[in-house]
Amino acid sequence: MPIRAVLWDIDDTLFDYTGADRAGLARHLEQEGIAERYGSPAEALARWRRITELHWARFGAGEVTFDGQRRDRVRDFLGAPLLTDEEAEVWFGRYVAHYRAAWVVFPDVVPVLDALAAGYRHGVLSNSSVANQDPKLRALGLRERFEVLVCAAELGISKPEARAFLAACEALGLPPHEVAYVGDQPEIDARGARDAGLTAFWLDREGGAGPTPSGVHRIAGLARLPELLARDTRFGARSGIR
Repeated sequence: MPIRAVLWDIDDTLFDYTGADRAGLARHLEQEGIAERYGSPAEALARWRRITELHWARFGAGEVTFDGQRRDRVRDFLGAPLLTDEEAEVWFGRYVAHYRAAWVVFPDVVPVLDALAAGYRHGVLSNSSVANQDPKLRALGLRERFEVLVCAAELGISKPEARAFLAACEALGLPPHEVAYVGDQPEIDARGARDAGLTAFWLDREGGAGPTPSGVHRIAGLARLPELLARDTRFGARSGIR
């Protein structure tokens, strides 16, 4: 059977999360009057991203709630472990306002969704929460493009677990071999999708991020995705596409 649907990651796949995070954090620290504490904007972002990855992993493992990992990120970043939940949430809320002001969709996203609209169904599988991602997709003008929005916080399961991908396929009413997955993370997205039986596309926009996992199709952008899906590149044939 051919591919009938495409499941998408959101952050750094459809939406320039890294760019928005960089611009939003820099503006936030400037407004807070603490930018110099972290050296350069690049150093501040690197620290913020390391802390984010640490606490996101805790959230993925079920050790902390979605809101809890946000509060803990603030405490670690500021070196202020005694911040109350309310204080941490207010600080994070001020950051989010700057982050949202920098939201933008990658320029190849709308053209490829238009090109695939007639032939494929579409959904989203994200390691975030519906409460976080649904408003984001609506603000970006993309929510109506997707039949289903499946997120880890509500599932209780995170990528790369096969059950997360299978739950998204079930939401579409399709078996995994009729679904492709597109994401920017080679392990969490691409290898996880492959192991769950989906056709896996690793969107490596930056390039040079290490070897391509076996059975994963590596693409540098979305322009060729319609052609590759039409070829039905399933079941592990390594494409070598960069």
